[in-house]
Amino acid sequence: MKLIVCMDDKNGMAFNHRRQSRDRVLAERIMELTENAKLYIAPYSQTLFRADRVVVSPDYLTCAGQNDFCFAELENLNGYEDNVRELILFRWNRVYPADLYFPFHMENWSLIAREEFRGSSHEKITMEVYRK
Repeated sequence: MKLIVCMDDKNGMAFNHRRQSRDRVLAERIMELTENAKLYIAPYSQTLFRADRVVVSPDYLTCAGQNDFCFAELENLNGYEDNVRELILFRWNRVYPADLYFPFHMENWSLIAREEFRGSSHEKITMEVYRK
């Protein structure tokens, strides 16, 4: 699968079972990146994405195929790294309260692309794409 995750400067993903932040432009960017594939999401993320190709499932991390995308917000990702072939990280470039952190060891990954863009609620969002 291709995994998409948003995180703060300390790799925080969520706090108190809620997303740290949200941004309309970032959600639109994710829809553009995934336009030729299925996007698997948890029911919690359903309000962010509206499209026929979005698959909502509580088991979305195990349902996605090799070329499908998964957007993770509240899930503990320990144990999923071997199933991920591409990683797309969106960095908020801020520090938020967090109690769920991104667990992958990045020394196993190669940065292949980096782009900064202005969001609707964040002056700068950084997108990083990694492959094993």
